Amino acid sequence: MLHNGHRAQEIFHALGDDLIQQDVSDRYTRDWSGDHVGIAATVLRPRSAEQIAEILRLACRHRIPVVPQGGHTGLVGGATPSPAGNEVVISLERMNQIRELSSENHYMVAEAGCILRALQDKAAEANLYLPISLGAQESCQIGGNVSTNAGGVNVLRFGMTGRMVLGIEAVLPDGRIFRKLKGLRKDNTGYRLAQLLVGAEGTLGVVTAVTLELFPLQDKIETAFLALPSYEAALRFYGSIRRRLGEFVTALEVIDQASVSLAMSSGSGTAAPLPLTSPVYILLEASTSIDVDLSEVVLRALSGCMDEGLVTDAVLASSGIQRRQFWAVREQVVEEQARCGRHLRTDVSVVISKIPTLVKTVEASIELRFPEARILVYGHMGDGNLHINVLPPKGMQDSGTIVALLQDCEEIIFNVIDKLDGSISAEHGIGVKKRAAFLSRSPAIDIDIMKLIKSALDPQNIMNPERIF
Repeated sequence: MLHNGHRAQEIFHALGDDLIQQDVSDRYTRDWSGDHVGIAATVLRPRSAEQIAEILRLACRHRIPVVPQGGHTGLVGGATPSPAGNEVVISLERMNQIRELSSENHYMVAEAGCILRALQDKAAEANLYLPISLGAQESCQIGGNVSTNAGGVNVLRFGMTGRMVLGIEAVLPDGRIFRKLKGLRKDNTGYRLAQLLVGAEGTLGVVTAVTLELFPLQDKIETAFLALPSYEAALRFYGSIRRRLGEFVTALEVIDQASVSLAMSSGSGTAAPLPLTSPVYILLEASTSIDVDLSEVVLRALSGCMDEGLVTDAVLASSGIQRRQFWAVREQVVEEQARCGRHLRTDVSVVISKIPTLVKTVEASIELRFPEARILVYGHMGDGNLHINVLPPKGMQDSGTIVALLQDCEEIIFNVIDKLDGSISAEHGIGVKKRAAFLSRSPAIDIDIMKLIKSALDPQNIMNPERIF
């Protein structure tokens, strides 16, 4: 087993000096949160699936563990090398070509290292729409999005990343290249092997390219920022607005008053769209490609919801600039909590009808145990996925005390999730951060099947070892 970078460079030197990244910066060893930091034995930057095949054949021969890495924007340590320094990072950043974009067939074939925002822009140039939309879209890569089955703000209407995947190219742990990039919507020939790699977090192979379904460009967009009196009203609003707007509803984000207040404290110039007098706010977006007066449709729907007492105040974006300002509130919450130092981030889900119970139970339990802790609730109301995050009390300095408090808060949240039959990881994945919580909650048959698949494809356990399992 490998234990140092010099040995790694010796082994992979035969594949060419250009492959080896000499300057191993934090970009490869520290995740976006800063909570996960490792040491890379070396960093390899291949340009093709064939090069990755050569890398993995050598890795198998020498039993070298490898960590596939995209934009490194994950939050569970899945793409961060181990602190032991025995893992080789395979960065996909050089594999960033769009191989095909078909307007007739509504798909694109993109290499794993393509930045998500670049793919969105390229689709738009062809009057098409790639609906995967994440806060990290300026730097995350599509291979990582597929490998983690990323969610985001448009899941309500378009589903998770895996729903857009029509085909995959990947290199298996033994160096064989699996290619199934056909843009077929219907193909019932045996197991759906491509989908097996979706959400596998790099434990079954290295995704090198993907065929993505595209949709008509959503050139009519209406965005509203709404104040609601309670989470119960938010639940009823969800049902009402979906009946009134149907498939026009693209995103439905919930943000509590504490989160909006935190975003406003950032000094970024972001202004509160509405007075901070309500416990719950919703960011609603509707869009379409068809010829309809969407503004009038949305106004009529919101008026009906206000008549029902579900919405107490509302503002509809009057321009693209104001629309971006509304979304900046949601994005600024994430940025500002990171500036507050060490904190708890969760990514949980329940069926939508249980959201009010989830929030009330968690808030009451944490406030009883840690009354000075600051609770933030925001997330994707439309698909039952909330981020219930906790900031330690102001003035708490001792790192050990902070870590213990945050761990206790996480256990409180996860226990509530268990009682509500939800999920402790809605979109972020398992990685190393949630491994223990995942294993302790998973039925034995689930783990047995996963381990059988893992051992069949990766008998030497070189692919992202210690992630998930």
